[in-house]
Amino acid sequence: MESKEIVYVLSNSAMPGILKIGKTTQADVSLRMNQLYTTGVPVPFECVYAIEVDDCSKVEAALHIAFGPSRVNPNREFFKIEAEQAIAILKLLDQRDVTPDVRRDLNSNVSQAEKDSGKRLQKRPNMNFGEMEIPIGSTLTYKDGTTAVEVTSDKKVNYSGQEMTLTAATREVMGIDYSVQPSPHWTYEGKLLKDIYESVYSDENT
Repeated sequence: MESKEIVYVLSNSAMPGILKIGKTTQADVSLRMNQLYTTGVPVPFECVYAIEVDDCSKVEAALHIAFGPSRVNPNREFFKIEAEQAIAILKLLDQRDVTPDVRRDLNSNVSQAEKDSGKRLQKRPNMNFGEMEIPIGSTLTYKDGTTAVEVTSDKKVNYSGQEMTLTAATREVMGIDYSVQPSPHWTYEGKLLKDIYESVYSDENT
């Protein structure tokens, strides 16, 4: 029986904003995932998305070319991109989503203590508009420059007459069924929410 080929996108809470794009085969996925978590990596990787493909080398190479300008090191498979950028391209291939399988194999030999350490490192405060000095009634503008939402509470916005989180509103605007980090996509008074978030919360983990 022919082994399935897999292209995966991984994140690591020790490297925020950076993703690893790689390939493996179904037969070697457990081995490959275990190889990634070495003594040089402080916490385990997490699988953002993974699909089966006919030619993993071809798909991986195409992704590496597409995100070439965002490559951190020409000799490493790490890219400074948002997760949805890679996911959107992989979804266009319309192949079987094997994310749950890769997630299982990724942490098959990782202890609960190690998993918890990664979660603690990854944990950052959720956006709170009040703490970010964005008053109720303020307008947040999507990156297209035309779509807007109104802040209705510290955690919610109004989009098209419905109150929801900004994450949910971002999914609606982008027409996707998976969650993305909304802060890189919205501005308040011309300033990116991601930058406002970092200025408010950056000292909390230092």
